[in-house]
Amino acid sequence: MSATTETPGHAGHRDRLRDKFLKGGGDALHDYEVLELLLFQAILRRDTKPIAKALIARFGSYAGVLRADPEELRTVDGVGKAAAVAIRIAAEAATLLAREESLGGEVLNSWDRLVAYLRARMAHEKNECFRVLFLDTKNRLIGDEEQQRGTVNHTPVYPREVMRRALELTASAVIMVHNHPSGDPSPSKADIEMTRQVRDVGKSLGITLHDHVIVARGGHSSFRAMGLLD
Repeated sequence: MSATTETPGHAGHRDRLRDKFLKGGGDALHDYEVLELLLFQAILRRDTKPIAKALIARFGSYAGVLRADPEELRTVDGVGKAAAVAIRIAAEAATLLAREESLGGEVLNSWDRLVAYLRARMAHEKNECFRVLFLDTKNRLIGDEEQQRGTVNHTPVYPREVMRRALELTASAVIMVHNHPSGDPSPSKADIEMTRQVRDVGKSLGITLHDHVIVARGGHSSFRAMGLLD
């Protein structure tokens, strides 16, 4: 029997794992078992348990696997194009769900869910990217846009461009977000200076900067909570 052919034992294992999931949900499974279930959809005739464990070992966690680059996923033995696509679809589905749950009403009233969405969207990016949430007078979302994408430790941000786009969308307020690939969400001096520039330009136009959030694998920081927007 070749390594790529599913044995009766493998088929039985898949059925048992599916039943376990249906009865107890994700809480009843180890992370690698959830990943196994996902791989079942793309790898039909191979034991996926060692593949799932190898992926988590390679990328550090279940979340790390979901956020990995498809080409890097395919460096793991047993992961082909179909499996890489399935993993990326799962990651995007999770992000879209978090987005819908957090941005469906008044954004400031669902802060924890908003941060969860932003971390899902950006915390595992390898390069810095800068995102802006544009809000109406009732703090409801009217735009969620990536403005810039930079290097591993720098993203160019132009305060007047941020506010120009806010005016185009007739936004009354904005929340800025960027990630730190280093894993440390602490703001740099450049982050603080740029944020104050955006705040000041916004004031002159009647547009409020509610917050600047930095997300990273190690957590997040809020300029408003840290007193950096006073």
